[in-house]
Parts: sequence; structure tokens; C-alpha cells
Amino acid sequence: MTNLDVSPTHTGPGQDAPQLGGVDAVHTNPPPAAGQHAAAPAAHPEVLLVLQGGGALGSYQAGVFEALSEAGQIPSWVAGVSIGAINAALIAGNPAERRVARLTDFWERITTHTRFWPQIGLPGWEAVEQKMGEAGAMLLGQPGFFRPRPPLEWLGVTQPVSFYDPGELRATLEDLVDFDRINAGPTRLSVGAVNVETGNTTFFDSAQMRLGPEHVMASGALPPAMPSVEIDGQHYWDGGLVSNTPLQYVLAERQDHHNLIFQVDLFPSRGRRPTNLDEVGEREKDIRYSSRTRTGTNDAGERQNRRRQVRVFLDRLPEHLRDDPVARQLRDFACGALVDVVHLIYRPDVPQGALKDFQFDRGTMQRRWAQGLSDARVSLAAAPWLAPVGEDVGFRTFDAFAPRGK
Repeated sequence: MTNLDVSPTHTGPGQDAPQLGGVDAVHTNPPPAAGQHAAAPAAHPEVLLVLQGGGALGSYQAGVFEALSEAGQIPSWVAGVSIGAINAALIAGNPAERRVARLTDFWERITTHTRFWPQIGLPGWEAVEQKMGEAGAMLLGQPGFFRPRPPLEWLGVTQPVSFYDPGELRATLEDLVDFDRINAGPTRLSVGAVNVETGNTTFFDSAQMRLGPEHVMASGALPPAMPSVEIDGQHYWDGGLVSNTPLQYVLAERQDHHNLIFQVDLFPSRGRRPTNLDEVGEREKDIRYSSRTRTGTNDAGERQNRRRQVRVFLDRLPEHLRDDPVARQLRDFACGALVDVVHLIYRPDVPQGALKDFQFDRGTMQRRWAQGLSDARVSLAAAPWLAPVGEDVGFRTFDAFAPRGK
């Protein structure tokens, strides 16, 4: 793990970003052990972007992408779940020069009704703003996204199977995303969903099928808030019910490439001890979603390291053993590729409450965007993935803001 001491400052969409500051030291991976060959990573790895689900927290991902775009780290493949799927579609479904603008359009559109809320620099105001934002989202919905179902729908013989109607989201996606562009293939898009009847995860992938708004909406159909989405006679819910981060799917599909993966998560695994019930709900949600991500990343890392170690072993075999049946079987498993995963995790400075993923007010959205922009700039400036790597290392993770020794 690579650690970096930082004291970043944050801006919001449309504001000037700060210069990097507060970088004290970079702690890179230890050098290869004696007798181990140190190799430089490929000069031009394939850049991939993996986006976790998390509702209103997703504007952090938009800020991260803005920094990646500034740095010329243009992903060839974007994969997402839930709000991550929406952000991914906005990226893949637009040319490079319009992507940040389209992300801005989306996030400003769905927070339009709070754009005139005053920004008061008083202690506690941000918390008040967030609570009003979540209450407004629950009671009134979000423009261009979802609306509460009318009371009369609940009086019929057949009652609704969700609290909200996401019909406005389809119109928003059709307006801001060019699905013809996605299906033409310049940037690959994959979005994860869960089959309601089988409970199995499905990834709708532009490399394998034509995608439309319904596939993105299925990935974000979190029950009971949203209804399932029917695709080819099957019904789907939010992919985060099973796996909130599509890293394992991406790695399974790109096993033999040097990949530089920016994984943007919205729920931190570490946090302070709660002091009230609202904080208990927030902490429980953080642990629930981040634990799945952490387990998936650890499993993927162990597997890729073993595959690279097997490749090193096979390369060292004497010639007369290389056609041995066991060696041939191992060759199918072996992989010499290096996978570098850069973690960018939304870590708010103060508790935001159990319904933080429903806080769609404009001010909170802008602050989260700004934090993503700043965090990504710090990580990009450090660029620890450029450090040499031992020949038996197939998987590295970097988190510029992780506590030292953790």
C-alpha cells in the first residue's frame, strides 16, 4: 500500500481549484528483495475507471473524473453500479471534450430545486443543509431523476412495488447520453444489475450487447425506493445488492493486460465510533458496502499475484519440463500482467448521517465534487504506480489518504 500525507483543500463545480499543497512525503512500496528483479511498469498501461454505487455521494466521482480528464488519464473502459453506472454512461456516452460538462449538467439538473439555498458560513449550517436535502429528496423527489408516487396509486387493488417513479431519469439519460456512441465502441461501458428472480449478478456490457437507458436504470433500481426494470423479459434491481463495485468483473475480462484502474468508492471502511443513532446508521452502511469492496479487491489481488508468480516459475523451468502436462495446465492459469488499482474513497470530515446518500442538495453536491477533484489531483501528482515492481508482483493497490501502517 502506498500512503501519502496530505492536507488538501476543496472546491466545487465551476470554481477555480486550488494548487496542490500539504504534501509532506511519499511512502512507496519497499524495493524488491535481494535476488528479485525490479521492473518498471509498462509506459502506457490501459486506463480503466470503476465506479461504486452510493446515490447522492456520486458527485465525488464526477470530481475525480474531472481531475483524470485534466491529467489526460482517459479511460478506455468505464464500469459502474447504481449511481456509478449513471456517471459511467455520462462519460462513455460523450466525446472527451464534453464529458465534464455533461456530468455537470446532470448533477446541476437533479439539484436544481436547491440552487438558491443560501450558503451560510456558520458552524452547523452544512449539517442543516444536508438534512433539508435528504428530507426534500424523500418527500418531493429530485427533478430529472425520480418522483414520489401519487397517494392515489396506493389506494388501488394493485399497489405499487416502489415508493418512487424514476421515469424522469430515462428522459435525462436520453438527453445527456449518446447511446449510439456507446454502442459504436470508442469507450467500453459495463453496468451491473441483479436478476430479481435468480439473485444473480448480470453485467450489461457494450462489448457484448447494445445498451440503452433501461440498462443504466436497471443498475440503479434500488428497492424498495425504485421499481425493477424489465429487460428481455427479465426484471433487474440495483447491482449493489450483491456487489457494489464492478472490479472483479473488469479484472476477469482484462486478465492479460497491464491495467491502471482508478476505483472510486463512496463508503469508507474506517470511521469513528458513532455517538448517536443517526451516526450508527451511517457507520453501518459504510461497513456494509465497503466490506464487499474490500473483500473483492483482496481476492482479486491474491489471485493476480499467484498468476504472475506461476508465470515466473514457468519461465524458470528447464527446457525438458516445459511440455510437461502439469506445466501446460499451469500455463493456462499463469499471467504476466500487472494490475495497479488506485483507490479514491469519499471520506467526509464529519458524520453526515444514515441518509447521506439521499442528500441531493446543491451545496452538498458541490462540496463532494470538489473533494473528489482535490483528492484525485493529489493522487495523480504522487503517481506511485510509476515505481518499479518486483517480477513476482502482479497486483498493487494505492491509497494516497490511507492512514500509515493500515
